[in-house]
Amino acid sequence: MHRADAVIVGAGAAGLHCAAIAGQLGLRVLLLDHASTVAEKIRISGGGRCNFTNRDAAPAHFSSANPDFCRSALARYTPRHFIALVQRHGIGWHEKHKGQLFCDDSSERIIAMLLHECERGDVQRWQPCRVHAVRAGARGFELDTERGAVAAPRLVVATGGLSIPKIGASDFGYRLARQFGHAVIEPRPALVPLTFDAATWAPYGALSGLSLPVTLAVDAAAPERRVRFDEDLLFTHRGLSGPAMLQVSTFWRPGEALRIDLAPGRDLADTLRAAKRTQPRRALAGVLAEHLPRRLAETWLALQGPAAAAPGGRADAAPNLAALRDRDLAALASGLHGWAPAPSGSEGWRKAEVTAGGVDTRELHSRSMASRRVPGLHFIGEVVDVTGWLGGYNFQWAWASAAACAQALR
Repeated sequence: MHRADAVIVGAGAAGLHCAAIAGQLGLRVLLLDHASTVAEKIRISGGGRCNFTNRDAAPAHFSSANPDFCRSALARYTPRHFIALVQRHGIGWHEKHKGQLFCDDSSERIIAMLLHECERGDVQRWQPCRVHAVRAGARGFELDTERGAVAAPRLVVATGGLSIPKIGASDFGYRLARQFGHAVIEPRPALVPLTFDAATWAPYGALSGLSLPVTLAVDAAAPERRVRFDEDLLFTHRGLSGPAMLQVSTFWRPGEALRIDLAPGRDLADTLRAAKRTQPRRALAGVLAEHLPRRLAETWLALQGPAAAAPGGRADAAPNLAALRDRDLAALASGLHGWAPAPSGSEGWRKAEVTAGGVDTRELHSRSMASRRVPGLHFIGEVVDVTGWLGGYNFQWAWASAAACAQALR
């Protein structure tokens, strides 16, 4: 039987970082993963450049049924700590947008860095290696694996969530948590495009590929889910995507409508009334196209403009501004500032960047990520019910929760 001080299941961002720190603290660490390639989610993130953290990461950027849980780990291992590690390895990086930090070249550099840190800590890595069974006893844990039996007093579960199944996502962590009596907040796809009923969306399908800046929120019943994002929105054949929609998807629940301002920072009602006074012969579609993408302006008028489109829905043949009442212009502007479409679902696990929900943090210690139910058992990273915003926040949670756990394993 192979013996270690700690066994870590899952060689993704959190698992690698935890193993490296624990090994360098002097522990005998065994790292297991069922996948044949290491840290595939790091490899594909950020378009292959890995958005490895966000300079502004703070508890307010995370969602959880227990929102205060993440505070301790995030405070003790900040973006500055991980940036310092990246710089020690000579990895070039840049800030792209709203505190999002990316590698200058390939995300492979981050993977190589983590593997090198594991080597410095003499971490043993068995990969691929499936875990068939886990038992807890008086001396800790015994694992039946493809490479034989393993025993250790500490077990760390870093198996991630269900997003992107093609790269090996598994429910192993949730099954193990339930085996040891832990509650699991129902996992759901997050940072994912939302979709609409085919018939409802058919008129907007021609807008596929169109992107514009918006302000977007969820018409949510729960106050903690009434968040607002100023980001770009992307129309697709099946619904809405882009950074704005990915952000909001974490907070949206089936049956809820969205609240989308398609022209943020402008008063379209005043703009249209002013144009009517100064340029009464202009067509409404032409005026709107100065403030919205033309395709969107014409589609919107054909679908929703009161007296704005000619019979047959030709927005380019709409009457001029002089023929429209001020109250009709105001109603049109109100609709553009407060579009409230109701999605029917999401693109699911296949396109979700992360998993929301997970092991209930009310049954974990926030300083150590240790189970309150089973001595020696820890959960870190995405398997835990802590979900960050789009933009490097989820990687920062991986690094921070891993560091908190590793320090506690001594």
